[in-house]
Amino acid sequence: MAEAPDEVEQPDARPRVSGTERMTSFSDGVFAIVITLLVLDLRVPEYHRGELLADLLDEGASYLAFVVSFIYIGVLWLNHHALLRLVRATTLALSWINLAILFGAVIIPFPTAVLASAFTHGDTDDQRAGVALYALAAALMSAPWLVFFGYLRRHPELLGRGVSPEHVRTQRLRPVTGLVLYGLSGLLGWFVNPVLGLIGIIVMIAYHAVTSEGLRRRVGRR
Repeated sequence: MAEAPDEVEQPDARPRVSGTERMTSFSDGVFAIVITLLVLDLRVPEYHRGELLADLLDEGASYLAFVVSFIYIGVLWLNHHALLRLVRATTLALSWINLAILFGAVIIPFPTAVLASAFTHGDTDDQRAGVALYALAAALMSAPWLVFFGYLRRHPELLGRGVSPEHVRTQRLRPVTGLVLYGLSGLLGWFVNPVLGLIGIIVMIAYHAVTSEGLRRRVGRR
């Protein structure tokens, strides 16, 4: 009588998980570097004797762009810190999504420099282009956050203790809002007025600052 063939062990189809410590440490390091790089665009202006104050005032747009972006990256870091508190473990796919979030953060110094140059040395058309570029970068940055929340919805086993899938579903509204309103700010700055577009960007940064701990899920009335 022939022996039955040995059973072949099937590989586990579930994604391999690991702790979030390395992802958190790496992300914090990236944010620290990016927020430091912003200051490199602040330079002492060329000036004639006795005209330093006037030339410093002429660089006011550069200082404003620095402050706005410094606060923006700080808000992103706070939001990212709150995001990682939702999870107890990560997978390779989630780590790649996190890298996409960090990619959005590291490009911020470039549109910041463009925006500062446009408002310091450019005309209205240059300012439109600078605001549109900044708003586009901010809008695109919202996309991987949306993917991150979507991945957590499909893998609730990665959520931390006390974090419900309903809470994660509620948080998806924030990156959607970012995609839409940053995009509208860019259109406003391009077609209407660059200053109004910049105000729209600042308002959106304030929104993400206020909601950095996440949106509360509304409880229906009984």
